[in-house]
Amino acid sequence: QVQLVESGGGLVQAGGSLRLSCTNSGSIFSSYAMGWFRQAPGKEREFVAAFSWSTRGTYYPDSVKGRFAISKDNAKLTVYLQMNSLKPEDTAVYYCAADPRPIPGTTTRAYRYWGQGTQVTVSS
Repeated sequence: QVQLVESGGGLVQAGGSLRLSCTNSGSIFSSYAMGWFRQAPGKEREFVAAFSWSTRGTYYPDSVKGRFAISKDNAKLTVYLQMNSLKPEDTAVYYCAADPRPIPGTTTRAYRYWGQGTQVTVSS
């Protein structure tokens, strides 16, 4: 049973920073792809960042490139999303996702396992 648990969300002013954590439990293997998505009210869930354990590659859409960074701690089985220079349009529920395939995708269909989400609110 794979379980992903996010934490670290909250309320922050524009220009501020937050670090989200996603802790794995269960049978997450080292070759899993890990990703972060977000969903704002009335909008579809969108890709934010991804990390490939096997290639050590990171992937970002243009909307967050240079502001967000995904990283991992092998010993803690945790993936992080560091978010800097936050904007009000970054307000959303942020979800951690994992998939057994080693190369991460940028769509929700590319991930098998999902966390419950953590709310991030950026005030102007």
